[in-house]
Amino acid sequence: MRVNGVVVCRGDASVGPDDRVELDSPAPAAFPAPLRLVHEDEHLLVVDKPPGLLTIATETERERTVYRLLGDWMRARGGRRIFVVHRLDRETSGLLVFAKSVAVKRALQAQFEARMPERVYVARVEGVVTEPEGMLTGYLVEDRTLRIRAARDTRRGKEAITRYRVLERYRGATLLELALVTGRRGQIRAQLAALGHPIVGDRTYGSRRDPLRRVCLHAARLGFVHPSGRRVVFESPPPSSFRRA
Repeated sequence: MRVNGVVVCRGDASVGPDDRVELDSPAPAAFPAPLRLVHEDEHLLVVDKPPGLLTIATETERERTVYRLLGDWMRARGGRRIFVVHRLDRETSGLLVFAKSVAVKRALQAQFEARMPERVYVARVEGVVTEPEGMLTGYLVEDRTLRIRAARDTRRGKEAITRYRVLERYRGATLLELALVTGRRGQIRAQLAALGHPIVGDRTYGSRRDPLRRVCLHAARLGFVHPSGRRVVFESPPPSSFRRA
């Protein structure tokens, strides 16, 4: 509190009719720099995640996660807790939604389980994909190293379905748009590797080139029914480097 530019500590200080009284409010907490805020309302947050950042903590990394960064930011603003709705791999960039209440979390996760949300990715893959569009179907399992791979025995795996279409073709590479029908962990990466077109930079799944020093996979569109009842769609353009790589 200042009176005529001078800090006043006593509540009974005299104030004249011509005095200037100022109240300094604390500076708003800065949004965590690695993330981009796409949307916020009373029910949820939508953010754009960079590659190399975990969605939630693991046994080896507990501090540097999207959940921790957003939680600290919310607390600095005097806000409530946030709740994880879905995840992206560490290597994948793009859109994530977080709920601001347990009820909203459960409602959104019910949509994901029912395969209702629109989840569209863009990937640059090795080799030239000849078919202009198609569908990747199969079953996925987790091996002893926790890597997701295509299952030979369909009785052991979980069904995985992804639709794709070619956006652009280059010499030795293709830019694909991929829409999830099912949402298994590592689904797109494992299915494209099984197709013989691993994502550029994805050495875990057999990529031989890494010009951008990242996995070229980006969650570009996310659509779902908002708690208000209206359908919302959020978009994040893929990095322009995907086309230049």
